[in-house]
Amino acid sequence: MQAMVLNRLGSPLEWTELPDRQPGPGEIRVKVAACGVCRTDLHVVDGELPNPVLPIIPGHEIVGRIDAIGSGVAELQIGERVGIPWLGHTCGICVYCRSDQENLCDEPRFTGYTRDGGFASSVVADARYAFPLGEVGSDEELVPLLCAGLIGWRSLVMAGSGRNIGFYGFGAAAHIVAQVAIWQGRSVFAFTRPGDVAAQSFARSFGASWAGGSDEPSPEPLDAAIIFATVGALIPLALRAVRKGGRVVCAGIHMTDIPGFPYGLLWEERQLVSVANLTRQDGLDFLRLAPQVGIVTQITRYALRDANLALADLRAGRFIGAAVLVP
Repeated sequence: MQAMVLNRLGSPLEWTELPDRQPGPGEIRVKVAACGVCRTDLHVVDGELPNPVLPIIPGHEIVGRIDAIGSGVAELQIGERVGIPWLGHTCGICVYCRSDQENLCDEPRFTGYTRDGGFASSVVADARYAFPLGEVGSDEELVPLLCAGLIGWRSLVMAGSGRNIGFYGFGAAAHIVAQVAIWQGRSVFAFTRPGDVAAQSFARSFGASWAGGSDEPSPEPLDAAIIFATVGALIPLALRAVRKGGRVVCAGIHMTDIPGFPYGLLWEERQLVSVANLTRQDGLDFLRLAPQVGIVTQITRYALRDANLALADLRAGRFIGAAVLVP
């Protein structure tokens, strides 16, 4: 197998040839057809997440076909197309796992962070954390659903059922979840980097009722806001934009420090919550809904060998939507 491997934090990924890996009990091996490049991959490479397993193969938005099955796996078959997400394993016995909160498991393993991911020609995964995808849609177009879509979906559910919803940052996740929100009959307000006309036009092209800079006031009070950008300074702005009793949801796994703000922005029962990881039920719910919505994903393709370029372009904001590596 071939892979782009992170050997040292903060260093470029290295093209590496490795022996083919065999799935163990309860595992499957998947021939990777496409893998997304997510901002979380940047956090892994930059050492912004604690205790990564090194060396590691990043990548946690994986679409491919099963080409080997370990013992004890009965529900999946050779040749079946599956998606492999960020959450790659849970203990099943901690208080969180036993209370339908496996996203908060005390002993989790994460694809591309604490177990090898999809910046490779093949990947071994826990069969319980692989979602059957069926045959509708191309591999590359389905890839962003596996993280941007899933985390966006969980964030949207946590935001509640309000009609007016603001998205701070309009990239891979927001352009997917905006389609769901609009399908549900909501109005989407997109807040981008000040002056980012391209991102604002992108948001309007996906149905946003309004798009402007994050430094601009919302044209209407928001029932809820989701912060997709990893910028802590957006939190006071979002709190200011939501109505009394509104909710601000932080969707990122990592965010810069939140600046001090007056208590008045939080008062009147406004809420500030974070989203952590996902559950398998999130995946089942969202992937069942996605075909009904008719989600369209905006992607930029890169060869697997160009993973470092894709990460650099993501960091610099040189594309709109989602980046996808194709082995």
